[in-house]
Amino acid sequence: MLWLLIGLVTVVTLLYFYGTRTFDYWSKRGVKHDPPIPFFGTAKRQFLQQISFADIYDEMYWKYPKERFVGYYLTTTPLLILRDPELIKRVLVSDFSYFHSRSLHPLDEVPEPMLNNLFSCEGDLWRLLRQRLTPAFTSGKLKAMFPLIVSRAEKLQLVAAEAASSSAEVDVRDLMARYTTDFIGACGFGIDTDTLSDENSMFRKLGRRIFTQTTRDVVATILKYMMPSMFTSLTFLDPEVSTNTISLVRTIMKQRDFKPSGRNDFIDMLLELKLKGKITGDSLEIKNPDGSPRIAEFEFDDVLMAAQVFVFFAAGFETSSSATSYTLHELAHHPECQKKCQDEIDEVLARYDNKLSYDALKEMKYLNMCFSEGLRVFPSLGYLIRKCEKPYTIPDTDITIDKGVKMIIPVKSLHADPLYWDQPEQFRPERFHPDNVAKIHKHLYLPFGEGPRACIGERLGQMQSLAGLAAILSRFSVAPSKSTIRRPIIDTKVMAVQSVLGGIPLALTARKKIQ
Repeated sequence: MLWLLIGLVTVVTLLYFYGTRTFDYWSKRGVKHDPPIPFFGTAKRQFLQQISFADIYDEMYWKYPKERFVGYYLTTTPLLILRDPELIKRVLVSDFSYFHSRSLHPLDEVPEPMLNNLFSCEGDLWRLLRQRLTPAFTSGKLKAMFPLIVSRAEKLQLVAAEAASSSAEVDVRDLMARYTTDFIGACGFGIDTDTLSDENSMFRKLGRRIFTQTTRDVVATILKYMMPSMFTSLTFLDPEVSTNTISLVRTIMKQRDFKPSGRNDFIDMLLELKLKGKITGDSLEIKNPDGSPRIAEFEFDDVLMAAQVFVFFAAGFETSSSATSYTLHELAHHPECQKKCQDEIDEVLARYDNKLSYDALKEMKYLNMCFSEGLRVFPSLGYLIRKCEKPYTIPDTDITIDKGVKMIIPVKSLHADPLYWDQPEQFRPERFHPDNVAKIHKHLYLPFGEGPRACIGERLGQMQSLAGLAAILSRFSVAPSKSTIRRPIIDTKVMAVQSVLGGIPLALTARKKIQ
């Protein structure tokens, strides 16, 4: 019995030391932080789904208003929450060679196939994918996609009209998510997902599953961050998500006879890459003895191709639908701004035979201002993350952080700081008037990130979002309904992006006169 007790005490003691082994990291460097607890660090409420990641970083931002940066522990991993715009600029742009990874996975090698995508992969694979995929988002390619966007926008109007006639309120969050999913299916994969007509379509269910954390996901995340080497077989993503995505891609490839179809969509571009067999280029990480970069190469197989399809769908689905629905929410509470949008839309469309087009959308300046302000008030990505790749001394300090430490840029907080924005709690589209944009600090407004790892699909996302907004506002007026909450509640079960709990219910009323 005594030996059993001694053994138990020994195990508990070893576990305690393992679960607290890094907790002197910030105190040794004189960086202010909240006291961590064993295993959880300062992230207990996050893992218990009591608060979102964006909101806990926001809390820390306001708790230490005089600091340039604040320490944090995600389980036993040290994080640094940045508050200084100049330091943020260094991390995202100037000193990018130190911070080129996002490091969403606790291990350097990523065992999950779908996480080898452009958004979450690192090092040489990221660099080569970025170089090869950038041509998919040129102005010419975007303009060629626009007829597909128009067809989805017209269908959005029909579905919205049906919903408005049958109910006193419409969940515009769900409506815009279905529109976004339909758009991604058409422009990305050449598939008619029919998500606008069928809210329970396979694509819509996949979108919900990707961004909602189940109990299984929470347990897997905690174990992988606490003891990553012991739980390599656990995955952040439900294995069914990976299986379904790979199966979908192989089906589309077979339909296209494993070669580009001439549609010039995202799948065609990936098929072109696949036909080349390997992607090669200068290494970001490895040098030859003479200092020149070594040549890096990767096999572009079915699984790597599926990972890019996964992120094209996932990144576009949640961010665009969140941004458009929240913009409608603000316009519902600011009818004077809404009317200005509608007047502009009417005026522009009148010059284009009342048809939405690529050029017409570019002329809707005030609509763009409202969308930009919506992204400031409620950024889809509440924070950005970068990992230190080699020892880095923070400028104007004697603090050196080690490889592996993660940097958090609290976008939500920066967008709401009265130090940088006049009355930030107010929705004021005029902040983004062309005469005022130059006055905005480039590294304080970050809805799409900044630097070499900024969102590659920024212009596509904006174009699709603005088309959806124009389609709704040209036919309908939006107003608060009985269920509308002025400040929507954040869904703590959604990790990567800011999402609202219970949707965004609004009253949609058909406009009496359409010019």
